[in-house]
Amino acid sequence: MAMWVFGYGSLIWKTGFHFDDRLVGFIKNYRRVFYQGSTDHRGTPEYPGRTVTLEPAEGEICWGVAYKIIRKEDQEEALTYLEVREKQYDKKAYLDFFTDPASAIPAVSGVMVYIASADKKVNKNYLGPASLQEIAIQIVRAEGPSGPNRDYLFQLEKALILLGCEDRHVLDLANEVRTILSGDKLTTS
Repeated sequence: MAMWVFGYGSLIWKTGFHFDDRLVGFIKNYRRVFYQGSTDHRGTPEYPGRTVTLEPAEGEICWGVAYKIIRKEDQEEALTYLEVREKQYDKKAYLDFFTDPASAIPAVSGVMVYIASADKKVNKNYLGPASLQEIAIQIVRAEGPSGPNRDYLFQLEKALILLGCEDRHVLDLANEVRTILSGDKLTTS
């Protein structure tokens, strides 16, 4: 039986495991938000970066990529890899994945998704909502073992554009970060 993994952040452009097929599509009733702190990749414990997680949002969709893994050995290797890479995400969900916005029938059911919950008791790195400007300033300043936090944001923006997916939150945040980096007057959003 095949295993499917949904990527909505860095998994879109940097998979890190073997897969047999890749589908562009979306999950329903969630939105991508930069509410998860990254203390091991795009920030440090002293100055966490911000990465994406999913937030329940009735009627919204989150575009990304689903990866199909067929062989049992490849599934085990992918899970071992993902458990380390996604260790700051405290929840796994198994959701329906769609490729056609007009269809009510999912292309794949039971796609595994890593989610960083908003429960600070089990997810100590959850940063939560902030203004667009506050998130942008934090992203500009944060850097970790995987590089500057802004690179994560810009790579996500580019990957979504290449997939033909528009995410207003990502685009607005990337533009705010560019404004800060250009030295222009900070704007409030």
